[in-house]
Amino acid sequence: MCRNIRTLFNFEPPATELEIRDASLQFVRKLSGFNVPSKANEAAFDKAVQQVADSARQLIAALVTSAEPKHRDVEAEKAKARSAARFAPRS
Repeated sequence: MCRNIRTLFNFEPPATELEIRDASLQFVRKLSGFNVPSKANEAAFDKAVQQVADSARQLIAALVTSAEPKHRDVEAEKAKARSAARFAPRS
């Protein structure tokens, strides 16, 4: 359920608004237990997503590091290799 919540800090290129919103949406879904809220809860759900996204954006902007930024393509390849090793058929 939290597949879109990924580390967003210290990447090159920086996290996009869509990535921040997707992570926020997954976080609110997890907390609320709703994948899609009812009409009665829709406004509260949408407001929570926006507030979490705003907080995430502020956090990412405020964090500092001396580490070199990670490159998205390189990290994606590492993740693919880990996945392939994890799910490879075993004899």
